[in-house]
Amino acid sequence: MNASDYVVHIVDDEEPVRKSLAFLLTASGFAVRAHDSATAFLAAAPGLGNACLITDLRMPDMSGVDLLHRLRELALRIPAIVITGHGDVPMAVEAMKAGALDFIEKPFEDEVLIEAVKNAVSELGRSAYADVAAIRTRFAELTEREREVMAGVVAGLPNKTIAYDLKISPRTVEVHRANVMGKMGARSLPELVRMTLTAGLALK
Repeated sequence: MNASDYVVHIVDDEEPVRKSLAFLLTASGFAVRAHDSATAFLAAAPGLGNACLITDLRMPDMSGVDLLHRLRELALRIPAIVITGHGDVPMAVEAMKAGALDFIEKPFEDEVLIEAVKNAVSELGRSAYADVAAIRTRFAELTEREREVMAGVVAGLPNKTIAYDLKISPRTVEVHRANVMGKMGARSLPELVRMTLTAGLALK
């Protein structure tokens, strides 16, 4: 699907953010429409056609998670990317459970957002990780300690907290975390989270 075949909808209550994202995406060749609230976006949602959604996680009228839940209730399949501030990772995980394809932590590089939009659209209508068996096979190769660290990482806990909970050093957590990412074949935290949700992995 080409960039001209769909519209990227930006939902954010902060005008400077909306303008900045709209400028970036328009300059990159995307058709863009901005909305100042989730409510405003929902009012236009039924007639959107081919669309991709970028929504902030925390908004006053309706959170990004609530917006995604509402879209599911309306049976509207719109690939969504959630933008979140630091410390919001657990909420971002909830957003992915609600149907988000990706989440991006602030601050982020322009290229990260552009690539996320391209991936979201390309993954519309199909699972990004259809081979559940392969994910579970890779998961089975993790050691017990690696699974414990993975559980903390997916929950959005910082390395120091994971280290305290497991009574190991932060440096050891970093090593296990790197091993988990390598063995699972995950290039980023969102990718690891999506694998976990897709394969229904039971984390300790």
